[in-house]
Amino acid sequence: MTTVPNQPRDRIAELIAPLRVRPGATVRLPKDFDPGYTGGISDKEAGVELLQRGVTMLADLQSRLAAQQTDGLLVVLQALDAAGKDGTIRHVMSGVNPQGVRVHSFKVPSAEELDHDFLWRYGCRLPARGEIAIFNRSHYEEVLVVRVHKELLDRQRVPRKGAVWRRRFEAINAFERHLTGNGFRIVKLFLNVSKEEQRKRLLARIDRPEKNWKFSEADIRERGYWRDYQRAYADMLTHTSTEHAPWHVIPADHKWFSRIAAAAVIVNALDGIDPQYPVVDTQARRELLEVRDALEHG
Repeated sequence: MTTVPNQPRDRIAELIAPLRVRPGATVRLPKDFDPGYTGGISDKEAGVELLQRGVTMLADLQSRLAAQQTDGLLVVLQALDAAGKDGTIRHVMSGVNPQGVRVHSFKVPSAEELDHDFLWRYGCRLPARGEIAIFNRSHYEEVLVVRVHKELLDRQRVPRKGAVWRRRFEAINAFERHLTGNGFRIVKLFLNVSKEEQRKRLLARIDRPEKNWKFSEADIRERGYWRDYQRAYADMLTHTSTEHAPWHVIPADHKWFSRIAAAAVIVNALDGIDPQYPVVDTQARRELLEVRDALEHG
């Protein structure tokens, strides 16, 4: 059986343990998770080497996942603006076969999507068995941006009877429990950037011409709701980090470390699945040898 060697596996477990949100814990941001944490890794140079190892391991595991075709993996990425979601996807998934990975970025819901329940459009983009799907923003927007901007709830025509957010947390937990019970592992990553680091990155989008296209005045407006988002994220982490689908809070002030940490969590999840290349039976193997012999002589 092919497995990740013990030493890398132990190092991965050690690295990601402080990032996991313990189910049942009450999270306080930013107190409980330091955006500048680097896991004891000395510098970016050492980090680049570790990331490359992680990318190599991820490529091997993804290849086996695609071949086995019994399980799937959903990666949920949530973050405030300029936390590095796109860069994380680009660097961490750089070694995988693109045919086995799908990235979905969810924008403002369409009229058709608003005519359905809040989870409907996300259910339509789930991975198939053997695939990895990445949600760049996800169903958690429904308890984050919709919570901060409550006027968006009016567009969804949701009855406001009782505790709307508690019901949504319960619905999300049930949705994810259903997925994991049917062979789909879920990795949930919150890229946790500090307000000061976000300020620097937004300034860079203005000052560096090659980054101008990334700048949006909407990012500045949303920055004005910083405290509201911190409270919403803390509540989300508190109520939806479960044993079957825990959250990992990825320190995002150092991009090189956030990419290492994200890769480590994904590799750990795939290693838990432990996908294997299918082994053909004796008859199929005999037929393959006959074909091989015909090709050699023909």
